[in-house]
Order: sequence, then structure tokens, then C-alpha cells
Amino acid sequence: MNPTLNRKYFYGYGYTTDRAVVYRGVMNKIFNLFLILLLFAAVEWYVIGAYPPLGLMLMVGGFILGFVFALITIFMKKYAAVTAPVYAAAEGISLAGISIIFESIYPGIVFQAVLLTFAVFLIMYLLYRTGIIRVTQRYIMIVAAATGAILVLYILSFILSFLGYGIPYIHSNGLIGIGFSLLVVGVAAANLAVDFHMIERYSERDLPSYMQWYAAFGLMVTLVWLYIEILRLLAKLRSRD
Repeated sequence: MNPTLNRKYFYGYGYTTDRAVVYRGVMNKIFNLFLILLLFAAVEWYVIGAYPPLGLMLMVGGFILGFVFALITIFMKKYAAVTAPVYAAAEGISLAGISIIFESIYPGIVFQAVLLTFAVFLIMYLLYRTGIIRVTQRYIMIVAAATGAILVLYILSFILSFLGYGIPYIHSNGLIGIGFSLLVVGVAAANLAVDFHMIERYSERDLPSYMQWYAAFGLMVTLVWLYIEILRLLAKLRSRD
């Protein structure tokens, strides 16, 4: 489960009689954050798209900046109205950088990844809104456990890489590697349903404006993760051609 939308962060607020107003407020802030992300990504893409090495530098810089401001947003939620937009800009820079690199190796892959990300987002939203997917406590616990396991696996893989080792198969383009990527994409998509559920529940509370920014930030974290995993999956599939 997306830790940024953990319900404990929203305790202490009262309930409002105008749920629709609060929900629209969160949706508007989500829209604003994605405009910022897309603006920075588009500028970088069209300015330095032909220079993958520079894209690598910006990817690393954007990732570090985004990680720092993500932590600030999580632990200093009162400043989310400022830190969340900065996070969105940093992620726009980072995602554009990694997209430039992948595009230089597999032309057309970025367009496919963007379309698939939005398709998964819309499908999960429709499945949630129509009640086909019911986000129960059991569902949340399963998604949280799967997300935590993937996070631990990625951290372990990162540490082992510095020691000259690696976890076999999961990063390869073999059936196990592709299956693993499909699993991770599925878990990221499942997190979207949890995010929708949490945002809907929190819209019943009398959230101050900065908490609306925080909720929007949480959904963006999941979508950024989903895009990266779809990009990795497509790269594995394209490398088999």
C-alpha cells in the first residue's frame, strides 16, 4: 500500500458536511501536480532529447531531488502545498531523463509506456468506481504486504549490486524476469485502487488545504512508480526481439 496515504496521517481532523467540495479540491490539486510534472518533462524531452548522456545526469539529479522533497512532504505535511509541486517538477525531470535513455535504445517505447500508464489508471479508476474492485481491509493488507516485499527486494538488489552480486533472473528478459515485471506492474496498479479508496474516505473529513495537496502527492507517487515499471517491462519485451 502507498505509505504516503496511510490513514494514520489523517487522524485528528473532523468531518465535513460538504464532501463534494473537499473531493473536488483533491482532484484539482492532483491535476495541478500532473500539469507541473508534464511541463517539466516535456521541456526536458524537447530540449535535450537527442543527448541521452545529459538525460542520465538529469535523471539522477531529478531522482535525488524528488526523493528529498518526498521525504519532506511525508514528514512535514503542513508544507505540502510547496513541497508537492517541487516533487512533481523533480519527478518530471527524472522521468524525462530515464525516458530519453530508454527511447534512444528502443524507439517508440516511451509513447507506449505513457499510453499504457494512462490506460491502467483509467481501468483501475473505472473498476473502483463501479464497485468491481472492492477495497476491503483484507485487500489493503495484501497490497501492503506485496508492496513491502517488492521494496525490500529492490533495496536488497541495490545493495548487492555494490558488492558485485545481484538477484538472478528478476532483471533479465527471460520468462522469470518478464513475469516478475508483470507482477510488479500488477501490484502498482492494485495500489491505485487503495489510493482512490483512501482519497474518497479522506474527502469525508474536513481536510485543511495542505492535506489535500498531500493526498494528491500520494497518488502521484504511485503513478510515477507504475510508469517506471511499465517502461521496464516494455524494455524487457523489446529486448527479446
